[in-house]
Amino acid sequence: MVSSVWRFAHLTLAILSFTFLIIASVTGVILAVDAVNEKIPAYKNASFNELSLAQTLPNLREVYPEILELSVDHNQFVSIEGFDEEGNDFKFIADPVSGKKKADLIVKSEFIQWVTALHRSLFLHETGRFIVGIVSFLLMLITVSGIALVLKHQQGFKKFFGKINREFFAQYFHIATGRLLLLPILIIALTGTFLFLIRFDVIQKEEFVSNEIQNSEAKELPLKDFPVFKEIYLKDVVKIEFPFADDPEEFFKIKLKDKELLVNQLTGQIVSETKYPITAVLETLSLDLHTGRTNSVWAILLAITSLNILFFIYSGFVITFKRKAVKISNKFKSHEAEYIILVGSEKGSTLHFADKLLKQLLANGKKAYVTNLNNYTVFKNAQQFIIFTSTYGSGEAPANANKFEKLFAKIQQPNKVTFSVVGFGSTQYKDFCVFAYNVHKLFVDTSWANPLLNVYTVNDKSANEFVLWVNDWSKASGISLSNTPAVYQQKKPKLKSFKVIEKTAVSSNNSTFQITLKPNNRTTFQSGDLLAIYPLKDQTERLYSVAKIKNNIHLVVKLHENGLGSQFLYNLSLNDTLQAVVIKNESFHFPKKASKVIMIANGTGIAPFLGLIKENKSKIPVYLYAGFRNQNDTTNAYKIFLEEEIKQKKLTDFHFAFSRENQSEYVMNSIEHNADLFAEILENNGIIMICGSLNMQKDVEQVLNRICLEKNNMSLDFYKENNQIKTDCY
Repeated sequence: MVSSVWRFAHLTLAILSFTFLIIASVTGVILAVDAVNEKIPAYKNASFNELSLAQTLPNLREVYPEILELSVDHNQFVSIEGFDEEGNDFKFIADPVSGKKKADLIVKSEFIQWVTALHRSLFLHETGRFIVGIVSFLLMLITVSGIALVLKHQQGFKKFFGKINREFFAQYFHIATGRLLLLPILIIALTGTFLFLIRFDVIQKEEFVSNEIQNSEAKELPLKDFPVFKEIYLKDVVKIEFPFADDPEEFFKIKLKDKELLVNQLTGQIVSETKYPITAVLETLSLDLHTGRTNSVWAILLAITSLNILFFIYSGFVITFKRKAVKISNKFKSHEAEYIILVGSEKGSTLHFADKLLKQLLANGKKAYVTNLNNYTVFKNAQQFIIFTSTYGSGEAPANANKFEKLFAKIQQPNKVTFSVVGFGSTQYKDFCVFAYNVHKLFVDTSWANPLLNVYTVNDKSANEFVLWVNDWSKASGISLSNTPAVYQQKKPKLKSFKVIEKTAVSSNNSTFQITLKPNNRTTFQSGDLLAIYPLKDQTERLYSVAKIKNNIHLVVKLHENGLGSQFLYNLSLNDTLQAVVIKNESFHFPKKASKVIMIANGTGIAPFLGLIKENKSKIPVYLYAGFRNQNDTTNAYKIFLEEEIKQKKLTDFHFAFSRENQSEYVMNSIEHNADLFAEILENNGIIMICGSLNMQKDVEQVLNRICLEKNNMSLDFYKENNQIKTDCY
């Protein structure tokens, strides 16, 4: 709950102030660079820090008898003002020892003056200064809330600078740069806020109090022998006002960084001392720190920090939009659903897996419903609960699950149900998936829930690890789900452009068509990868297995009357352009190390195998078993293609089974007829690859399991665990 408050505060403050922060950051970078540029000219005396007033003022007064004022700016350039021997006034940057002119006074360019006005007041005068001050205060609150979130994310101060679990670019660098630039950001915010409070008298300025100093009579001394001048160095001086030389009632008025002195021009005695109040000292310090005007290194750091604030704004909103990117659309209402998917997620990433599961359950004709754990209630028709949850901080519930445990204690389900819990997290943290185990125990301790499986855990959103749960859940529930890891991957590449260069037509006895796409840009892919298309130009996605032939993408698609993806592809014409994404499916690439390979497909599942066979440059023995409904022009074209590959020794043999021909046969029958070959290949570390429908996969695996038990005294699970069974089914 606390983390949710901090996150809400962090986001709300950012939304309220981001426009003004962009202006302040951009102008801040420009002004910081200008502060560095000001120090580039060599107007500062090489021995400036060691020069006392006793070493400089006598020379200057000798060269310029009518000198009126000496000033030291934030660049430590010394400027003098007065009248020359001819009565003409002068004002320039001078060498503090010789008095020689070094340059005219530096005047800010019109552009820098314009940027300064925008930075300080937005061209709105006092109203603008007030707004900028409020934004500085908001930046301070954003920084504080950010610190709280990082502490929570990293599990305390000890791990504040520890390794960050990288989910995506914006998230990682938002935290990483935030930690590194924490102090500069906080200083910018604090000093800006303090200057605002001082200017608008929220913090009252204290009055200056002068102390008159009673001195005994003393003899006149030359300036170089004044004790006070020997003790004061130029580096501590802000301004010195010179007295008229012939008026003993006139004094040197010396303004230092923390006080002001009046010094008798004849005896060198201090007549009066005025110490600046702490508010005045802090105001000057705040201005120096906020602008970087006194130190080039600090100014450069301020410029980097200002640039990074712009990145914070960008990355912060990317994180927010990613969290809200997955939107669940439930087809059934909660009281109608039989399969209830409860999600606990801090950043929304776990919802992605729930969405993939929901769509497949609906496709299987199941009444399924997804909601957050905080929305737990009575589900009167529930048969099974599936819980996907992350863990936050030190074993705590994520943001949308922080009320679940209290709700669960009050609400019982009316029917007996089964349940399965999958925990998501990172093994980098010691409390990996603790909340998932807590949820599992809550269900176990009830009288109405029985576990379908033990707790499964997924590290760093690994699709491969998630598929382990998918396989076991499918087996336990009897519901087929896609076990292709690429289907569940969250990181999708950017859309790329493809040109239609070839397409076949469907016929009365053949509803399958082939389409060939040429990448318009450089695209790396292999046979077995997936092509994702977006027919509605939204998040609605359709995936197709890819065959790589002559560096083009070759798809085999069955045209469905109301099929969203198949109709979209079929309606494309030659030379049309398609926007799509190639998704790496490394688990279904051609095996690099295998004694022999058997490929099993039905229908359009043959597509990736056409390319994989082409890629068999090592000429490993490969056998293809494929099942179709009818023999037609398409299957005849496959035969011609495959016979050529046999000649090239990239394919050893192939078998086609036709279920609706006179001699009806299914691919499972072909496998049974060649049981010895399958058993021998698995026994000798060969690989079996299966692509097609989930129902076909289920039937094929039953046949293979019988063969393995009869011939090898091993179950098919043994070979699955040995990574000898690869599947891409849907």
